[in-house]
Amino acid sequence: MADYAKIFKAYDIRGLVPGELDEGVAEAVGAAFASMTEAESVVVVHDMRASSEPLAAAFARGAAAAGANVVDGGLGSTDLLYYGSGSLGVPGAMITASHNPARYNGIKLCRAGARPVGQDTGLAALRTMASAGERVKAAVPGVVTRQDLLSGYASYLKSLVDLSVIRPLKVAVDAGNGMAGLTVPKVLQGLPIETVPLYFELDGSFPNHEANPIDPANLVDLQAAVRESGADIGLAFDGDADRCFVVDERGAVVSPSVLTALIATRELAREPGAAIIHNLITSKAVPEIVTEHGGTPVRTRVGHSFIKAVMSEHGAIFGGEHSGHFYFRDFWFADSGMLAALHVLAALGGQDLPLSELLGQYSRYVASGEINSEVSDQAAATEKVRLAYCGQEGVTADELDGLTIKSADWWLNLRPSNTEPLLRLNVEADNDAILAKVTEDVLRIVRDGD
Repeated sequence: MADYAKIFKAYDIRGLVPGELDEGVAEAVGAAFASMTEAESVVVVHDMRASSEPLAAAFARGAAAAGANVVDGGLGSTDLLYYGSGSLGVPGAMITASHNPARYNGIKLCRAGARPVGQDTGLAALRTMASAGERVKAAVPGVVTRQDLLSGYASYLKSLVDLSVIRPLKVAVDAGNGMAGLTVPKVLQGLPIETVPLYFELDGSFPNHEANPIDPANLVDLQAAVRESGADIGLAFDGDADRCFVVDERGAVVSPSVLTALIATRELAREPGAAIIHNLITSKAVPEIVTEHGGTPVRTRVGHSFIKAVMSEHGAIFGGEHSGHFYFRDFWFADSGMLAALHVLAALGGQDLPLSELLGQYSRYVASGEINSEVSDQAAATEKVRLAYCGQEGVTADELDGLTIKSADWWLNLRPSNTEPLLRLNVEADNDAILAKVTEDVLRIVRDGD
C-alpha cells in the first residue's frame, strides 16, 4: 500500500521508484486529478528518467479512465509542460523528480493556464482522493493523443525576447544529461550562437554529475569548458530544465540575484512602473535596483506556489528566486530557465562588453550562500538567534518565512527545512569582514548543543 502522506510534498509528488511511487500510484493520481479539475483534457509531459515514460502512460490511463482526453507531449522540460498547459488552456502533469537522484521520480501538477497546484491549492485534496482507492470511471473514457509541443514552445519563447540584433556568441551549455539536451538546441536554432555542448545525451542515471546547478560542485565542468573554449557565457540547467544558472566568461558563477536584477531592468524598460517579485533570500540589491528603475519591488516567501500567487495578485511582470527560478507574467506567471537564459543572451549580445563587466552594476553585496545545519530543535535554535540580536539598536526582524533579521549593513534569514531536521542560513553583508562575523556568530548559536 503506497504511503501517500510521504510522497505528497509541499509543491509536488516525489518518491523512490518503485518502492514509494509506481505505476499504480501514478494511475490513481491521474484519475483523481482529472476528477478534481473536472477537465475535458489534460496535458502530460515527462523527463528522461527510465521510469518516467511508464509513469506518464499510467497517469494518462488514469486521467482517461476518469473521462479526460489526454494530450501526450512526450519528452520535455517542466517549462514545456507549462507552455502546453498555458497555450492549450488545460491542466497538466510533468513526470519528473527534477534534480533528485536517478532512483527518484515525481509528478508536478498545474491547473489550466499553468496555475500552480500546492498543498493549499489542491494537492492536499488530491492526496485524499488518490489514496481513497475508489476511482470514478467515466461512462465514456477519454482518448490519449500524441502532440508535438517542442516547436511551439521554442517559437513562443523567442517571441518574448528580442534577439534580432545580437552579435555572434559562443555559449557553453551543461545540460547535465537532463531535458535541456532536448530543448536548448531547438530554442537556439537559427540564432547567431555557437554552442559548446556538455552532457546533452538524455540519461536519467546522470552519469557525469547531478543535474543540480545550485551545488557548486556540479558547475566545475561548465566553468572549465567556458575557460578552455573561450566562450562568452556558460549556462547550466537542472534535470527538468526549469532552473538556469549562469557562468561568466572568466568561469565565475553569477548569482541568481544578479540575474534577477538584470532581467527586472529589461522588463521594466518594456513596461515602466511594473511590479517585480523577489523572494526574501534574494539580494537587497534587487529591490534597490527595481526602485531605481521605476519599478515596484514586492517581497515574498520562498517557493513557486507563493511566488506565482503573489505575481498574479500584483500583476507583476517578472519574479526571481535565489534558487535559479525565474517567473514571467507573459509565460502564464510560470518559471522558465530557458526564457531567463534568452534574456541574458539578448542583454549580452546587444552590446560589446563581456558578461562580467555588463553584470558588475547589479552586484553590490557579498553573500554566504545557503548553509545547512542539522538541528534537533529548530524552533529553539531559531529563538536563540532571535534573542541574541533583537533588541539591539537598528535591528529589525520579521517572520514572513522563517526568521529574517536586518541591520544597516547586513541581513540574515534562518528557515527550517520542510522535510529534514535542518536550519538553512543565508547572510548578506556590505563587505567580507561583516559577512564572516555575522555568519560565524549565528552558526555558533545555532549549532550550540547539537
